[in-house]
Amino acid sequence: MRDSGLNGKLALVTGAAGGIGAAVVRLLVEEGARVVATDSDEAGVKALASEFGDAVTPFRLDVASSVDVTALIGLIVHHIGPIDLLANVAGVLSNTVVTELTDAEWERVLSINAGGVFRVSREVAKVMQARKRGAIVTVSSNAAGIPRHAMSAYAASKAAATMFTRCLGLELASHGIRCNIVAPGSTLTPMQTGMWGDENGAARVIAGTPETFKAGIPLGKLATPEEVAESVVFLLSDRASHITMTDLYVDGGATLRG
Repeated sequence: MRDSGLNGKLALVTGAAGGIGAAVVRLLVEEGARVVATDSDEAGVKALASEFGDAVTPFRLDVASSVDVTALIGLIVHHIGPIDLLANVAGVLSNTVVTELTDAEWERVLSINAGGVFRVSREVAKVMQARKRGAIVTVSSNAAGIPRHAMSAYAASKAAATMFTRCLGLELASHGIRCNIVAPGSTLTPMQTGMWGDENGAARVIAGTPETFKAGIPLGKLATPEEVAESVVFLLSDRASHITMTDLYVDGGATLRG
């Protein structure tokens, strides 16, 4: 069996208490990586870490705070080791039409979804750049590439995170560091199911909603967190050693694009 190159590497995962983040942590551990799992949900990330013993170290992290991010990266480097891999998964949803969107909600979503990717990636890039190696993957959204009704703040934040990660990849390529994006579509996580009003929610998402100009899912199913995590971990691994600045859509064909 071919080695993925992840064994013994130290990975930082944000948003680790959530569906996709937790799945990324589990898969990294299966591949032999050591993981620092972070989330604003301290209890959730500690519960996840308890499944793995010494392989996973949990920390509370508010990615909207530069002070918190800088302090935690410093702590990790000095007490655990240099970071080899970063998965930016932390994110929040917003379902508000523009005419009802407040300044506070706009700033909250952008600060976490785009600002969080910026803050964490900036500090980790400094560590990786000094060592001339590393890989970063940002979990964005297919909403970054297609307009969505009542999702302007969310889509804008994900589009910003996507382009930031591609620009970072360009800047870091000469240092041997790869930066890629995974753009999931509708995925079976609490973020997705929380938008459903009844038991027919999944069927409506799969079929599409013409009244809001949203296409359905050609593969006829929602993604699982594990399916998205497989793409994230692939891009972090040596199997993707010549891939950088790529935006990989994992949405069952929902956006009709690659």
